[in-house]
Amino acid sequence: MALAMFLLLAFGTWQIFSRWILRNPSTFTDEFLRYVLIWASMIGSAYCFYKDKHLALDLFTRKATGKVKIAMNIFIEICIVFFVCYVFIFGGFKLANNATNMSAVMHIPFKILYSIFPVSGIFIIAARILKYIQMFLDRKGGKK
Repeated sequence: MALAMFLLLAFGTWQIFSRWILRNPSTFTDEFLRYVLIWASMIGSAYCFYKDKHLALDLFTRKATGKVKIAMNIFIEICIVFFVCYVFIFGGFKLANNATNMSAVMHIPFKILYSIFPVSGIFIIAARILKYIQMFLDRKGGKK
């Protein structure tokens, strides 16, 4: 993520400089920034899942208590895992394998660009598994 953020800053600065000062925008950096932004946002979303800082609508789960809250949390976790496995991993692999286009400027296959979807999905699933292990260890150790 740090490398992606640095690349976004450096190439974004160059893009602004070339567009406004040189009056000749760089087409390479324009396409490169688009790809790095996609990759950074997907890896960033996996990191947010790891830190449990992802966007969540918790209006009902905050108000629920006891067994209802546990059931809701389990249902939400099942939905997350299903969605990530089906859309990100399965769909991402299909998308990457079926991509035949090449980027216009950089001449990189879209397979490389789309490969971030299954990679991010695997990271999200790994983050959820780590969360489950940590919850189990906390409960076993007496923490709640």
